[in-house]
Amino acid sequence: EVSVVESGGGSVQAGQSLSVACTASGFRFGDSDMAWWRQAPGSECELVSTINADGSTYYADSVKGRFTISRDNDKNTVSLQMNRVTPEDAALYYCAADATRPTSPRKSGPCRGGGVLKFGYWGQGTQVTVSS
Repeated sequence: EVSVVESGGGSVQAGQSLSVACTASGFRFGDSDMAWWRQAPGSECELVSTINADGSTYYADSVKGRFTISRDNDKNTVSLQMNRVTPEDAALYYCAADATRPTSPRKSGPCRGGGVLKFGYWGQGTQVTVSS
């Protein structure tokens, strides 16, 4: 069965750094595109960053130059290093997988919208709180 589990997160002051991580199983991780989404209270989901199986990355303009996504295919993990965080970065952060050869059916995640459809497997989210 596919499993996607976030860890890390927590509370941090503006300007500081924080890292979130995602551990996945039940599919061919090294051949799968992975993503971090976030949702602030009362807002739509926002695609924060992606890292494809070939290592190529994407960052939202709002985090470009401050956040870094990485993956460890030996450990089936994807991480998001967040530097110089601002109150606007406070949100529930979700890890999502466009799983290759999944061992269980797709499940709908917490987000809606066209860009979401690519990702059939989602974690429960980890909270990031930023104080100013």
